[in-house]
Amino acid sequence: MPPLKVSAIPALPRVDNAPARVLPIATTALAGMLSLLPLHIPGYAALTPAFTLMAAYHWTIYRPDLLPPLALFIVGVAQDVLVGAPAGVSALMLLVARGLVLAHRRYFIDRLFSFVWGGFTLLTAVAMAGLWALHCLLDWTMLDLRSTMFRAVLTVAFFPAASVLLGRMQRALMSAG
Repeated sequence: MPPLKVSAIPALPRVDNAPARVLPIATTALAGMLSLLPLHIPGYAALTPAFTLMAAYHWTIYRPDLLPPLALFIVGVAQDVLVGAPAGVSALMLLVARGLVLAHRRYFIDRLFSFVWGGFTLLTAVAMAGLWALHCLLDWTMLDLRSTMFRAVLTVAFFPAASVLLGRMQRALMSAG
C-alpha cells in the first residue's frame, strides 16, 4: 500500500514591503474600530457585524505569518475595554478562531470563494455561540439568543464585501514590494 500523501501548503512569499507587513494588523485593528463607531441606529452596538472576526479569518487563511496571536489579543482586549465588555472575551474568541482556522487552513487555500464563505459561516456560528455562552456565564443570566443569531447572520452577510476589500488591499500591497 502506498504511503498516505500529505497535502502541503505552499510556502508564503517573503514580504519586504513595510506597508504590506503591517496591513493585516492595521486592517484588523481598523475592523475593531469600525465595530465601535457610534452610529445612531437603535440597537446597533449589540447587532454590529463581527468585522474583527472577518479580518482575522481572512488573514489567518492568506497571511497568518503577518497576523500574530499577540496582535489579535491586543485588538480583542482593546475592543472589549472600549465597548465595556469583560476584558479578554473578544481576545479569547479571536484566538480560538485563529487556532481553528490554522488547524484547517490547508482546506481553504486555492478554493472557490463559496467554500471559504462556508467555512466562515461555520466559524461565525461557533464564535457567536461561544461568545453568547461566555457572556451568559459571566453575567449569571440567560441572555436573549435572538440578537446573537441576528448578529451572526449580519456577519456572514457582510463577509463577501469584507473579503473583496481585504483581498484587493492584499494584492495591491503585497505585489507592490
